[in-house]
Amino acid sequence: MRMRRPRGRGDPVTSIVVVFPKIEDGRSIKNVLVRSGHPVAAVCRTGAQVLSYADGLSDGIVICGYKMADMLFTQLLDMLPDGFELLLLASGRVLDEYAGSGCLSLAMPLKVHELTGTVDMMVQQIERRRRRRRMAPRERKPEETALIREAKELLMQRNNMTEEEAYRYLQKCSMDSSTNLVETAQMVLSMMDI
Repeated sequence: MRMRRPRGRGDPVTSIVVVFPKIEDGRSIKNVLVRSGHPVAAVCRTGAQVLSYADGLSDGIVICGYKMADMLFTQLLDMLPDGFELLLLASGRVLDEYAGSGCLSLAMPLKVHELTGTVDMMVQQIERRRRRRRMAPRERKPEETALIREAKELLMQRNNMTEEEAYRYLQKCSMDSSTNLVETAQMVLSMMDI
């Protein structure tokens, strides 16, 4: 068994949903994944069950065969919410027919190390996307931007600062007081009686 990266307390687990028309096939895939350290959130028979489950999640992985009880994998792929990746497990003939379908795939019969390695890679990709989203600067509301602009303008008028100097002053005050830039702008405006 491979060593997996230890998960921090706040790290969300990537949801994995397995869907096959024969529930036994889905359970077999689930057992392989669980033994390799990947928790499987659900095993389904239909694409509709997967979509219902996925609606409550921000991202995840769906592992499926070519055909489910109610739809083909291409239909499921089109209907999956953003943030979800699909891994198709099918025969070489089917994979050739659907090459370039926009999802990862593995040929059947399946090799356990190929499945677990591919799922590891997909989980890492989803976790990288999550980190990028968390680290991306939050977009300010128009009223917050206006408040910062008003504080800068006041500093520029009263203290003969350039716009860049006023902004740097707000940033420094924000860091020194452990408040965000909007709160700092509010403090500056209230202290200067505006």
